[in-house]
Amino acid sequence: MRETYLLKIGNVIRELPLIQVSDNLKIASFVILGDTEIVTDAASIIAGKLPEADFLVTAEAKGIPFVHEVAKNLGMPRYIVARKSVKAYMERPLEKTVRSITTQAEQTLILDGPDAEALKGKRVVLIDDVVSTGESLRALEELVNDAGAEVVGRAAILAEGEAGDRNDLIFLGKLPLFPIDR
Repeated sequence: MRETYLLKIGNVIRELPLIQVSDNLKIASFVILGDTEIVTDAASIIAGKLPEADFLVTAEAKGIPFVHEVAKNLGMPRYIVARKSVKAYMERPLEKTVRSITTQAEQTLILDGPDAEALKGKRVVLIDDVVSTGESLRALEELVNDAGAEVVGRAAILAEGEAGDRNDLIFLGKLPLFPIDR
Protein backbone atom coordinates (compact mmCIF):
# COMPACT_ATOMS: atom_id res chain seq x y z
CA MET A 1 0.00 0.00 0.00
CA ARG A 2 1.27 3.44 -0.98
CA GLU A 3 2.15 5.89 1.81
CA THR A 4 0.43 9.26 1.47
CA TYR A 5 -0.07 12.60 3.20
CA LEU A 6 -3.42 14.42 3.22
CA LEU A 7 -3.14 18.13 2.34
CA LYS A 8 -5.79 20.85 2.36
CA ILE A 9 -5.22 24.22 0.68
CA GLY A 10 -8.23 26.52 0.62
CA ASN A 11 -11.15 24.30 -0.37
CA VAL A 12 -9.01 21.72 -2.13
CA ILE A 13 -7.88 18.43 -0.59
CA ARG A 14 -5.14 16.31 -2.12
CA GLU A 15 -3.63 12.95 -1.13
CA LEU A 16 0.09 13.33 -1.81
CA PRO A 17 2.30 10.29 -2.35
CA LEU A 18 5.41 10.02 -0.19
CA ILE A 19 8.55 9.86 -2.33
CA GLN A 20 11.99 8.78 -1.11
CA VAL A 21 14.56 11.49 -1.98
CA SER A 22 17.55 10.12 -0.03
CA ASP A 23 18.53 7.14 2.11
CA ASN A 24 16.95 8.72 5.17
CA LEU A 25 14.19 11.02 3.87
CA LYS A 26 10.82 10.96 2.16
CA ILE A 27 8.84 14.01 1.07
CA ALA A 28 5.20 14.43 0.13
CA SER A 29 5.17 14.96 -3.63
CA PHE A 30 3.27 18.19 -4.29
CA VAL A 31 3.02 18.83 -8.03
CA ILE A 32 0.82 21.72 -9.14
CA LEU A 33 1.42 21.31 -12.87
CA GLY A 34 -1.95 20.49 -14.39
CA ASP A 35 -3.88 21.01 -11.12
CA THR A 36 -6.01 24.05 -11.91
CA GLU A 37 -8.06 23.73 -8.70
CA ILE A 38 -5.13 24.00 -6.32
CA VAL A 39 -3.40 26.70 -8.38
CA THR A 40 -6.57 28.80 -8.57
CA ASP A 41 -7.48 28.50 -4.89
CA ALA A 42 -3.94 29.02 -3.62
CA ALA A 43 -3.35 32.03 -5.89
CA SER A 44 -6.55 33.77 -4.82
CA ILE A 45 -5.66 33.30 -1.14
CA ILE A 46 -2.01 34.32 -1.35
CA ALA A 47 -2.63 37.35 -3.59
CA GLY A 48 -4.34 39.07 -0.66
CA LYS A 49 -1.35 38.46 1.62
CA LEU A 50 1.40 39.92 -0.58
CA PRO A 51 3.07 43.31 -0.14
CA GLU A 52 2.77 45.82 -2.96
CA ALA A 53 5.21 45.04 -5.76
CA ASP A 54 6.01 45.95 -9.35
CA PHE A 55 6.82 42.40 -10.46
CA LEU A 56 6.38 38.80 -9.42
CA VAL A 57 9.33 36.51 -10.21
CA THR A 58 9.49 32.72 -10.15
CA ALA A 59 11.85 29.97 -11.25
CA GLU A 60 11.05 27.52 -14.01
CA ALA A 61 8.97 25.28 -14.00
CA LYS A 62 6.48 24.36 -11.25
CA GLY A 63 6.10 27.96 -10.07
CA ILE A 64 4.91 29.15 -13.49
CA PRO A 65 1.18 28.28 -13.30
CA PHE A 66 1.07 29.63 -9.74
CA VAL A 67 2.78 32.95 -10.52
CA HIS A 68 0.57 33.33 -13.59
CA GLU A 69 -2.59 32.96 -11.52
CA VAL A 70 -1.30 35.22 -8.72
CA ALA A 71 -0.42 37.92 -11.28
CA LYS A 72 -3.90 37.55 -12.78
CA ASN A 73 -5.48 37.97 -9.33
CA LEU A 74 -3.42 41.12 -8.74
CA GLY A 75 -4.18 42.60 -12.16
CA MET A 76 -0.50 42.53 -13.10
CA PRO A 77 0.05 42.41 -16.88
CA ARG A 78 3.43 40.68 -16.65
CA TYR A 79 5.57 38.42 -14.46
CA ILE A 80 9.12 37.18 -14.94
CA VAL A 81 10.42 33.61 -15.04
CA ALA A 82 14.03 32.66 -14.34
CA ARG A 83 14.85 29.87 -16.77
CA LYS A 84 16.98 26.77 -16.09
CA SER A 85 19.12 27.05 -19.21
CA VAL A 86 20.35 29.76 -21.52
CA LYS A 87 18.14 30.06 -24.60
CA ALA A 88 19.29 31.21 -28.04
CA TYR A 89 17.06 34.30 -27.87
CA MET A 90 18.57 35.56 -24.62
CA GLU A 91 20.62 38.72 -24.53
CA ARG A 92 23.19 39.31 -21.77
CA PRO A 93 21.75 36.65 -19.42
CA LEU A 94 22.38 36.78 -15.67
CA GLU A 95 23.06 33.38 -14.00
CA LYS A 96 23.09 31.80 -10.53
CA THR A 97 23.72 28.18 -9.51
CA VAL A 98 21.55 26.32 -6.97
CA ARG A 99 21.04 22.83 -5.54
CA SER A 100 17.52 22.04 -4.31
CA ILE A 101 16.12 19.07 -2.39
CA THR A 102 13.89 17.90 -5.25
CA THR A 103 16.42 18.01 -8.09
CA GLN A 104 19.37 16.51 -6.16
CA ALA A 105 21.78 18.13 -8.63
CA GLU A 106 23.14 21.58 -9.33
CA GLN A 107 20.94 23.73 -11.54
CA THR A 108 21.35 27.14 -13.05
CA LEU A 109 18.79 29.94 -12.88
CA ILE A 110 18.95 32.49 -15.68
CA LEU A 111 17.34 35.88 -16.26
CA ASP A 112 17.24 37.17 -19.81
CA GLY A 113 18.95 40.57 -20.09
CA PRO A 114 15.75 42.48 -21.02
CA ASP A 115 13.95 40.91 -18.03
CA ALA A 116 16.84 41.94 -15.78
CA GLU A 117 16.60 45.49 -17.16
CA ALA A 118 12.84 45.55 -16.48
CA LEU A 119 13.52 44.62 -12.84
CA LYS A 120 16.13 47.33 -12.21
CA GLY A 121 14.94 49.62 -9.41
CA LYS A 122 11.66 47.70 -9.00
CA ARG A 123 10.01 46.04 -6.00
CA VAL A 124 9.73 42.28 -6.45
CA VAL A 125 7.91 39.42 -4.75
CA LEU A 126 9.48 36.00 -5.27
CA ILE A 127 6.96 33.21 -5.86
CA ASP A 128 7.45 29.43 -5.60
CA ASP A 129 5.26 26.39 -5.19
CA VAL A 130 7.17 24.86 -2.25
CA VAL A 131 10.07 26.19 -0.18
CA SER A 132 12.07 23.54 1.64
CA THR A 133 15.76 24.23 2.16
CA GLY A 134 15.30 27.72 0.70
CA GLU A 135 18.23 27.30 -1.68
CA SER A 136 16.20 27.89 -4.86
CA LEU A 137 14.59 30.96 -3.34
CA ARG A 138 17.99 32.26 -2.16
CA ALA A 139 19.49 31.85 -5.64
CA LEU A 140 16.45 33.54 -7.19
CA GLU A 141 16.80 36.43 -4.72
CA GLU A 142 20.50 36.83 -5.55
CA LEU A 143 19.66 36.84 -9.25
CA VAL A 144 16.96 39.50 -8.78
CA ASN A 145 19.31 41.58 -6.59
CA ASP A 146 22.01 41.31 -9.28
CA ALA A 147 19.45 42.79 -11.67
CA GLY A 148 19.08 45.77 -9.32
CA ALA A 149 15.65 44.95 -7.90
CA GLU A 150 14.53 45.03 -4.27
CA VAL A 151 12.90 41.88 -2.92
CA VAL A 152 9.95 43.03 -0.79
CA GLY A 153 8.40 39.60 -0.25
CA ARG A 154 8.77 35.85 -0.62
CA ALA A 155 5.77 33.57 -1.02
CA ALA A 156 4.97 29.92 -1.62
CA ILE A 157 1.98 27.66 -1.43
CA LEU A 158 3.77 25.40 1.06
CA ALA A 159 6.71 25.61 3.45
CA GLU A 160 8.33 22.20 3.86
CA GLY A 161 10.19 21.09 6.97
CA GLU A 162 12.10 23.88 8.73
CA ALA A 163 10.96 26.43 6.12
CA GLY A 164 7.69 26.46 8.07
CA ASP A 165 9.54 28.32 10.84
CA ARG A 166 10.68 31.17 8.59
CA ASN A 167 9.24 34.59 9.40
CA ASP A 168 10.24 36.09 6.03
CA LEU A 169 8.06 33.74 3.98
CA ILE A 170 4.35 34.03 3.24
CA PHE A 171 2.85 30.57 2.81
CA LEU A 172 -0.48 28.80 3.06
CA GLY A 173 0.48 25.54 4.71
CA LYS A 174 3.26 23.54 6.31
CA LEU A 175 4.41 20.31 4.70
CA PRO A 176 6.24 17.93 7.02
CA LEU A 177 9.33 15.92 6.08
CA PHE A 178 9.21 12.18 6.63
CA PRO A 179 12.46 10.74 8.08
CA ILE A 180 13.17 7.07 7.32
CA ASP A 181 14.19 5.10 10.38
CA ARG A 182 16.93 2.60 9.63
